[in-house]
Amino acid sequence: MINILLFAELQEEAGVDQIKVDKAGVTVFELKEWLLQQYNLTSLSNTMIAINESYATEEDRVKDGDTIAFIPPVSGG
Repeated sequence: MINILLFAELQEEAGVDQIKVDKAGVTVFELKEWLLQQYNLTSLSNTMIAINESYATEEDRVKDGDTIAFIPPVSGG
């Protein structure tokens, strides 16, 4: 089981701030594709990715017990 954290507009699109799912062993890219299909998260393409609070790439594999965060760009003034 993995825990997916969503922030900002991703939370709004999904209607939840976190998702628990049995997807251990997939790449971050495959996880993003699944999220796009399941939750129609169109903002995923512009996000930073972290696994267990360390930045990750789309090629990284997710392990059982991992927490994956998708962090949209931050804007401010």
